[in-house]
Amino acid sequence: MDNYELRPITEDEVFSFQRCFGKAFGHDHHDDEAKLLRDQYELGRTLAAVHERDGVVGTGVSMRRELGIPGGTVPAAHVTLVSVAGTHRRRGLLRRLMTRQLTDLAGTDEPVAVLWPSEPAIYGRYGYGPATYTLEFDADNRELALPAAAEPYGFLREVELADSLKVIEEVFDAARADRPGMSGRTPAGWRAVVADPEHQRHGRSALRTIVHEGPDGPDGYAMFRMERSSDATGPQAVVHVEEAVATGLDAYRELWRFLFDVDLTRRVRYDYGTLDEPLRFLVTDPRRLGARLTDGVWLRILDLPVALAARAYPVDVDAVLDITDDLLPGNAGRWHLRVAGDELTCERTDRPADVALSIAELGAAYLGGTSLAALAVAGRVTELREGALAPLSAAFGWHREPAAIEVF
Repeated sequence: MDNYELRPITEDEVFSFQRCFGKAFGHDHHDDEAKLLRDQYELGRTLAAVHERDGVVGTGVSMRRELGIPGGTVPAAHVTLVSVAGTHRRRGLLRRLMTRQLTDLAGTDEPVAVLWPSEPAIYGRYGYGPATYTLEFDADNRELALPAAAEPYGFLREVELADSLKVIEEVFDAARADRPGMSGRTPAGWRAVVADPEHQRHGRSALRTIVHEGPDGPDGYAMFRMERSSDATGPQAVVHVEEAVATGLDAYRELWRFLFDVDLTRRVRYDYGTLDEPLRFLVTDPRRLGARLTDGVWLRILDLPVALAARAYPVDVDAVLDITDDLLPGNAGRWHLRVAGDELTCERTDRPADVALSIAELGAAYLGGTSLAALAVAGRVTELREGALAPLSAAFGWHREPAAIEVF
């Protein structure tokens, strides 16, 4: 059998590490993109499968970033760059990489891990559950209108990309304060957001930034590109919205009024709408938004008692959860979750269980967007004591839908 070593890479192996991932996903190598990517991860948080003859043939990275959860934030492992070379598939490398990564992460102070799956069917095997969902909009802007504000509230201004970072960073951080699922950005992450290398434009325009100024300063921004097109009837350009972030309704409405009314355009596309996206209730004809539901971030609980104690719960609960976790046995067993006002405990117990579920279902429900009751209807959660599921499901809910507005 071929010999593989699983370990972090050295600086000399960065190129082969990124090339392995790029080939797996059909990406050409670009020096500027590679440098931006390398700036975002630590060598000690890489994991490579290194073959004795072929070098790096499997990859994985976890980046430490803040993750919004109900009632606060936690440090979270953001997993990315997972790949196996095509010539080394069907040898159990992915399972070895994922299992080793989870085992290593379970020994840190990061109680959860998150990822954007390229193939969702893969990651349920490793205890990840779908924790956020997104609405992808492909809107016909000729048939859409948003109501104007009753009184002028602020104004829009275009900001040069190179000068926009401080403004958009402040708005972004303010907006994510009450939104589970949104991740904080490191300085390297922000540099990547505004870098705008030409090969990432896919024939579209350079990135443009519009900022909304309210009475107290900037309170919203939108970043977008234009894709030129026309036919026999005239211009058919498309606005591709990269980010649209606002801290209040007035800024939100004015930004989208602008995006739907860009000259020469006929469509507006945006891939990161939330399930509670206000656009659905503001536009005159919501069908014209062309919304399509898809899964977003998947979440894996690494340290169950720490994770459950870190989040807030909208109602009191007293329940025993019977958890199965084949990869991290420290999470498995019966846990007594008790929330009474400001008091919260999550401890092992010998009491009979009220509800049984796997760690993947608990991860799906953790951010408040996937209902335990809905998972029970699908046969993924089992109520063991009559009447226990409803209050537990309510306790894991939240007043805002979780959202992730970027692929990392």
